[in-house]
Amino acid sequence: MIQFACAVTMPQGALPGGACATVLVVEDEAMVCEIAAEALAEEGYRVLTAADAEEAGRILRRERVDMLFTDIDLARNTNGVALARDARRHSPRLPVVYTSGGRHSLREGEAVAGSVFVPKPYRPSQIVALANRILGH
Repeated sequence: MIQFACAVTMPQGALPGGACATVLVVEDEAMVCEIAAEALAEEGYRVLTAADAEEAGRILRRERVDMLFTDIDLARNTNGVALARDARRHSPRLPVVYTSGGRHSLREGEAVAGSVFVPKPYRPSQIVALANRILGH
């Protein structure tokens, strides 16, 4: 089981050159976070988790992250859209996947360029397939 808020799992697979693909899952619902994180970890990804944008920002400043998977409306009134914008200022090519149970899409210009939106509920296999496609795993 993945410990909620900044859990790290060791990958079974790696990207070309021996580097492990790391996915940061940002979700304030512990069970939803755990399901997504476990599915990605079982696929061989190194997974980090955070319950809000503040914790995710700290992780992004100290860790190499290959993909950001974030809920839009997060704990402590933090926001996944703002998190993604901040992350892209530091890593302009960082792939971003948004999710939300309260929205069915994002308005034009709201999301960072080239991002993907997956409405809740989603199947863990959908997130794994998306990560594999984005990260070439």
